[in-house]
Amino acid sequence: MKIDPTTQDIQILAPLFAVFEESGARLLYVGGCIRNAVMGVAVTDIDLSTDATPDQMWRIAQTHGIRVVDTGADHGTLTFLLGGKSYEITTFRKDITTDGRHAEVVFGTSLEEDAARRDFTMNALYAEASGQVIDPLEGLVDAQTGRLCFIGEPQARIAEDYLRILRFFRFWAWYGDPLEGVDAEALAACAALQSGLDRISKERIGAEVFKLLAATDPAPALAAMEAAGILGRVLPGASARPVSLLVALEQGLAPDALRRLACLGGGAVQERLRLSNAQARQVEALRFHGQNTPQALAHGYALGADQGWSSWLVRAAWTEHRVTEAEQEAVRRGAQSVCPVSAADLMPRHQGPALGAALLRAQDIWIARDMHMTKDEILAYLDDLG
Repeated sequence: MKIDPTTQDIQILAPLFAVFEESGARLLYVGGCIRNAVMGVAVTDIDLSTDATPDQMWRIAQTHGIRVVDTGADHGTLTFLLGGKSYEITTFRKDITTDGRHAEVVFGTSLEEDAARRDFTMNALYAEASGQVIDPLEGLVDAQTGRLCFIGEPQARIAEDYLRILRFFRFWAWYGDPLEGVDAEALAACAALQSGLDRISKERIGAEVFKLLAATDPAPALAAMEAAGILGRVLPGASARPVSLLVALEQGLAPDALRRLACLGGGAVQERLRLSNAQARQVEALRFHGQNTPQALAHGYALGADQGWSSWLVRAAWTEHRVTEAEQEAVRRGAQSVCPVSAADLMPRHQGPALGAALLRAQDIWIARDMHMTKDEILAYLDDLG
C-alpha cells in the first residue's frame, strides 16, 4: 500500500531524505503519521526513524547545514529544524531491560527489532519517502479495520511500561472500531496488571486521561476501563455512564476534556491527575453548578455562555435530562445580564461577610424571578425578609 506523501510534509522533507540516502543511511516515516494516513485521519505530528546513530545524524546535519536540537540523543532522538517546523528522528532501537517505567535501549540497524519494541501493531508502520508503506508486523490490516492489538504478548508489552494500560484505552477511544469491541486478551492483560499504574507518575497518568477524554466519543473506552476496575484505580468514585449521556448531549460541540472530566466524577482530581490550578478551578466550578444550580440562567450568569452551557450539560447528564434550545438561550441570556443590585446598594446596612451574603441573596432573588426585577424591587424584597 502507498499513502499520499503530500500529507507527510514531503515538500519540506524531500531534501532530508535525499541527504540521508547520500550518506548511506535509511530514513523512514514511522508510527502515528502513517497510521492516521492509512485510516484517513488528519495527520498532526510527523515522526521519522533511521538506522543512523545519533552521532551519524549530527554529522549529516553539520555537513548539509541543517539545524539540529538534542531532544534525547541518549535515547536516539534528535530534532531536525526544517521549513519552520521541527521533526524528531529516532535511531532504530532494541529494548534490553525495563523497570515498567523506563527502558534501557541499544541502537540498532534492524527495522524489525525497532518495530517489535513498539506498543500496538497499528503504530508499527513505516513508510518510504514515496509513501510506500512498510508493514513488518501486519499492523496495516489492524489500522484499516480499527483493531487495536498489542505487539506480541500483551502482558509482556505492558510490563515494559505500565502506562501502556492507559494508552490502550486512549488509542481504542481514538482509533478502535466500537462495533468490533475491545480486544479481550488485551483487556484481560490490562486488568491483571493494573496495579503497575501505581508506579507511574501522576503527570503521565493525567496526560493520558486528558488525551482519552478528548476523543470524539470516549465513553465506550471509559466503560471498558470501569468494568476492568482501572477507572476506579485512576479516579476513585468516577463513573463512565454520565459521560456517555454527556457525549449525546454535546450536539456537535468540540470535545472538551475538562467538561468530560467534571462529568466523570471522582475525588481529588487535581492530586491524582496533576491538574493545574486553573484546570482544577474550572472542573470544580462545572461540578459545583452541575450539582447545585437548578436554573439555566444562573449557569450563564456565574460562568459565562460557554462554561455555563458546559455546566448545564454536566447537570443534564447527571440527571438524565434532555436539554432544549430554550435552556441554551437562557444560559446565553444569563451570561449577558448584570444584576441591578451592587454591593454599594446594600451598604452601610450590611458590612463584611454579611455584605457578601446579602449580595448573594439579592442575586438569587433576581435569578429566581427570571432576572426581570428592578433594583428597588429586589431591595424591597430583601427588606421584607429582614
